[in-house]
Amino acid sequence: MSGLVRLRRAAGYTQESFVTAFVEEAARLGVDASVSVRQLRRWERETPPPLPHPSQQIVLEAMFGVPLAEMGFDVPRRRVTVSAPISDPGEVKRRTFVADAGVLAATALVPTRPGPRVGTSDIACLRARLDSLYQTDHTAGSVPAMTQAGCIEHEITSALGAASYTGRIGRELQTMLAELHGHRAWYGYDGGRIDQGRAACMEALAAAQLVDNPQLQVSVLETLVLLAIKAERVWEAASAVENAHRLATRAGAGHTVHLVIALRDANVATHTGDLSGARRALSRAVSHQGRADSDAEVPNWAQFVGPFEVDYATADMYVRAEQPKRAVPFLRAAVRGIGGGLARNSASYRVKLAGVLLDAGEVDEACGEMSTVLDACGGISSPRLLGKIREFQRAAAEVDSAAARECGERIRETVRGSTA
Repeated sequence: MSGLVRLRRAAGYTQESFVTAFVEEAARLGVDASVSVRQLRRWERETPPPLPHPSQQIVLEAMFGVPLAEMGFDVPRRRVTVSAPISDPGEVKRRTFVADAGVLAATALVPTRPGPRVGTSDIACLRARLDSLYQTDHTAGSVPAMTQAGCIEHEITSALGAASYTGRIGRELQTMLAELHGHRAWYGYDGGRIDQGRAACMEALAAAQLVDNPQLQVSVLETLVLLAIKAERVWEAASAVENAHRLATRAGAGHTVHLVIALRDANVATHTGDLSGARRALSRAVSHQGRADSDAEVPNWAQFVGPFEVDYATADMYVRAEQPKRAVPFLRAAVRGIGGGLARNSASYRVKLAGVLLDAGEVDEACGEMSTVLDACGGISSPRLLGKIREFQRAAAEVDSAAARECGERIRETVRGSTA
């Protein structure tokens, strides 16, 4: 086995991934150099291997931290690199290394952490558990999802700090950690812990930037919009929308991602009473929704969105305009369209419909919708949903109606001591 093969394998590269990493390292160094898989195979197979060009030598030595001669190449004297302080007087050194070459070869490429090695199978298990958080949140609520997320986050941070892994595996771990911070941001919103949610957003954004994942940054920004609105930081919400649109465009995101951004834009405009702006944002949302079927791939965090979200946002605009009767048909359509897989959101939509029906004077129907919610929400732990139910309870207490009184009493019995 050649020296170059040993170095490449110890660094965790396949021949194909090495070629990609070589190009990236050349770009970082500002060197015009590349290599093909075919050329790499000649370097590893032939004895002696063909001598790399000077620009390729720079990249190879930067990647492995050892002189070219120690990789198995027959290097002319004029291109032999040395290890010496760069401030020493004397002849100009072509290249210096910060430690003895043998020490570098060991410390740069052999894992020194005492923990276990993390491989692709471990990543697959963590990914499956991370993706399952969406299902837990949608069906059982953010409280149990937050508990699961805490366990997964501990495992990831422990692995990052103590385990041995390749660069690619490390990037996967950091990406998942960024996603977990994004989940925690949402749980902060759902639990009414707005400051904690915003702090988690900042962590998620920083982590997503470190792995250079624009669409992951978009997912965090769309949650930040909701948190900023709750915190009455409308300027922050509007800025988050603008940055999300810029990042999504740069990443070539599909219509579903742009649909989410348009809906968040509508959230901001509706909250500020800019109903013309809300209509424009909703028109964009309708346009993107109509083309979403052409998306080749939709990220997990955007898969919740659909026509029902557009209907819900439209109803919200009419509620803000104090036109509850015009909001009702859109809310009914949203409730019909959301489907059974999103139990928490489905219950939340029905509570919204019940409240708007109450405002529109349809007391019996409003109480009927609330009864449906109470029948279904027993296994859902969501502080935000509980808050909406109690808000309806307070509104119903102002109505002189037997149905309203009976509904209020049932709410008291159902949610007493509950976290919904």
